[in-house]
Amino acid sequence: MTVTAIEPKKKGLCALYIDGEFVTKVDTETVLSLRVDVGDEISDEKLHELITLSDTKRAKDKAMWLISYRDHSKHELIEKVSKHSSFDAATKAVERLEELGLVNDENYARRYATDLLNLKRMSPMGAVRKLIEKGIDKELARDTVDSLECDVESNIQAIIDKKYAHILNEEKGKRRCINALQRLGYSYCDIKSVLNNYIDEDYYY
Repeated sequence: MTVTAIEPKKKGLCALYIDGEFVTKVDTETVLSLRVDVGDEISDEKLHELITLSDTKRAKDKAMWLISYRDHSKHELIEKVSKHSSFDAATKAVERLEELGLVNDENYARRYATDLLNLKRMSPMGAVRKLIEKGIDKELARDTVDSLECDVESNIQAIIDKKYAHILNEEKGKRRCINALQRLGYSYCDIKSVLNNYIDEDYYY
C-alpha cells in the first residue's frame, strides 16, 4: 500500500489517502512523529499503529481540554471524549488522568453536591439524583450528600420567597410552586410544612 496524499484539515488533523483512496483522518503530530510521508509504502501493521496512536492522542487532548474548562466525573468525561475518539482510547485517557489525580469522583461529587444544595437549593434527594445522572456511583452519591449540611425548610422558604411568594394567593400559583419544589426533589410533606406559613392549610384538603 502506498501513501498517495496527506491533506491538512482543521483541528490539527489531516486526511490520509492510500492508493488514491481516502482512509481516515489522523492527528498531524502523530503522522510527523512516525515519519509517514507521501510516496511511502505502508504496511497494515504500520497503518494500525498510526491510527491507534492518533486516536490515543486525540483522546488525551480532548480530555485535557474538557477538564481545563470545568470539573467532570470520570463517567461523564469518558462519554464526552468518546464522541471524538474510540471508547477504548477515551477510557484509557481518562483513567490516566485519574491516576494523575486530575480526575477524582469523590472531589467532584463533593463540589457538585455543595453547589446543588447551597446555590441551586436542591433537596438532598434531588442532589443525589443529579450526581447519579453525572455517573457518580450511587453509594458515593448518597454518602457525599449525607455528609453535607442542608436545612431543607430554609431552602424551601428561600425558593418560595424568591420566586413564588407573590403568586401563592392563586390556586394556579400554589400548584406551580409545589410542582417546582417537587422537581427539585422536595417531598410534599416538607413543602406543605413550609407553605403553611404562607397560606391557609385548608388548601391541601
